[in-house]
Amino acid sequence: MSTEPAPTDPTAIGAWSAAGDRPLAAAARGPAGAGVSPGRMVLRRFLRHRLGVISAGVLVLLTLACLAAPLVAALLGHDPNLVDLFGRFAGPSASHPLGTDELGRDLLLRLLYGGQVSLFVGLVGAIAAAVLGTLIGVVAGYLGGRIDALLMRLTDAVIALPLLPLLIVLAAVDLTKLGVPEDVARAESASLYRILLIVVLAGWTTVARLVRGAALSVRAHDFVRAAVALGARPVRIMVAHLLPNIASPIIVATTLSVGGVILTESVLSFLGLGIQPPLPSWGNMLTNAQELIWQAPQLAIYPGLLIFVTVIAFNFVGDALQDAMDPRAHEP
Repeated sequence: MSTEPAPTDPTAIGAWSAAGDRPLAAAARGPAGAGVSPGRMVLRRFLRHRLGVISAGVLVLLTLACLAAPLVAALLGHDPNLVDLFGRFAGPSASHPLGTDELGRDLLLRLLYGGQVSLFVGLVGAIAAAVLGTLIGVVAGYLGGRIDALLMRLTDAVIALPLLPLLIVLAAVDLTKLGVPEDVARAESASLYRILLIVVLAGWTTVARLVRGAALSVRAHDFVRAAVALGARPVRIMVAHLLPNIASPIIVATTLSVGGVILTESVLSFLGLGIQPPLPSWGNMLTNAQELIWQAPQLAIYPGLLIFVTVIAFNFVGDALQDAMDPRAHEP
């Protein structure tokens, strides 16, 4: 009866599964030895999720359209921030495909440039919050003891805070009172970076608790104990052995949180505490349209519809990734 040779290199131990001490790539091939890589298995499962594939296509098209905003502006010959009071509330035309807003600005261009801001806040805010949450969660889960207790009590304290009032208070803080130079605090992009900071400070807790639970489970496996016995340092173990084995739930949680971040930015901008004009976002476009809902309903319908579609699409993509990356899923 043959046995597998014991690995001697700590960097190779993370590639061994805890269940049978077989390489994960071999375990992914299944009993038939089909030779399918884990990445290809995830892709195959994802492609079977129709809503996820459609949503991913919608997000790709929406992102490409927003990135092409300067090209569209050049083709239409309009400046998205140019005010034309004689062209207020104009209907759709060849020159203005979706009409104009209350200041005579092209509505299509405002939506595309606003999409750049909203998608940027959603993606960057979710990724930054996931990075912070992953750092806290993996340290707490692996080191344990007092460090784990301290970090988890901090997490519980942040979760216990009322979210919307906290966001409103943070968004209303005058940056100049905190020592920020006035020219920086009054810059057009200051509100954008303030929103990102607020989102990161308030949104890392979910990922932190998820990663901490996964790290507690993985650190009990034999390949982690073998790495410790071979003298691997804690940082190396966390980076080389823990993180690769808990990457799937982190990716899923980050994808699912993008929609929530976009909604948070939209709510704060709607309340006048988020992205400040003239920098457009879907949220502050809704703010400007709330008093004109009966006179020009399209000013509220278009940005509201884009927010709805984007949030739903990210949620469907997150659900599809969750199903695709589920280790308990089996190929038909």
